[in-house]
Amino acid sequence: MGLYMTAAITQLEDSTLDLGGAQVRAHSRQLATVVTVRGEIDVLNVDLVRSYVRRFVLGTDPVVLDLSEMGQFAPVGVGFLCRIDDDCRAAGVEWKLVASPAVVELLGDQAQAMFPITHSVHEALRNLGDAIVWRRQMLLSLIGKTA
Repeated sequence: MGLYMTAAITQLEDSTLDLGGAQVRAHSRQLATVVTVRGEIDVLNVDLVRSYVRRFVLGTDPVVLDLSEMGQFAPVGVGFLCRIDDDCRAAGVEWKLVASPAVVELLGDQAQAMFPITHSVHEALRNLGDAIVWRRQMLLSLIGKTA
C-alpha cells in the first residue's frame, strides 16, 4: 500500500490559487505570461504547482516564473525548476526565472548556468523585449541581403 500525499487547492482573491501552501497567480503581459509563486514549494504541492505553471508553457508566449517573494525553497524545488526548464525547451518557449535569495542560495554557484535568472520581473520583460528586437533586426538584415 502506497502513501499518497495531496495538497488542497483554494481559490483566493484576485485570481490567486492556493496550491497547498504555494500561492500562485498568472497574468498575461504584452511580452510574456508572468506566473508569480509565493509561499513555499514542497513535496506536498510541487506537482500541483508544476501542473499549473506548465499550462502556460504550452502556449507560444514566453513565461516569466516569479519566485522573488519565496521565503523558503525546499530541495524538491530544484527538480521543479529542472522540469519547468525541460518543459520550456520541449515546447520551444523562452522563459526567465526571477529568483529570491532563498532560491539562489539553494541552487548555489551554478544558478546562473542552470537557469535563465533575472533580478526582477521588469528586467525579465526588458530582456525578452530586447531579444525580440534583436531577432527582428537579424531577420531584416537577412531579408535585405537576399533582396
